[in-house]
Amino acid sequence: MALAIHIRPDDPTPPFEQLRSQIEAAIATGALAAGTRIPPVRQLARDLGIAPGTVARAYKELESAGLVATARGAGTTVTGRPERVTNPALAELTAEYVAAARRLRASDLAISDAIARALTL
Repeated sequence: MALAIHIRPDDPTPPFEQLRSQIEAAIATGALAAGTRIPPVRQLARDLGIAPGTVARAYKELESAGLVATARGAGTTVTGRPERVTNPALAELTAEYVAAARRLRASDLAISDAIARALTL
C-alpha cells in the first residue's frame, strides 16, 4: 500500500479510529481505488507498532461501512468510495470548514483528524 498511515500515541483519538479514518479518507480521495488490496491485519499492526486487534477493529468498521471486504485467502480489498454527502446545507458547511482550515495551513490529514475527533464527541 502506497499510503502513509501515522498513528499518533499522543492523540486522544483511539488508534483504531485514527487508522479507520485515514483509510476511509484514502478511499474517499481515490488514493485507494476499488479492488486495491490492503495489508493483512498482522502485517499492518507490525508496521504501525500497534496491536492486531486494533487493526482488526478498524477493518471491521470499514467493512461494516461497505468500504472494504474481507475474504478468507483473498485478504481485504477496497470495495468502493463512501457515499457522497447528499444534503446541500451539510456539503456547504463542510466546504466552509475545510476552506477555513486550509487558511490556517492545516494539512488534509490534520483536517480529517479534527473531523474524526469531533465525531467522537
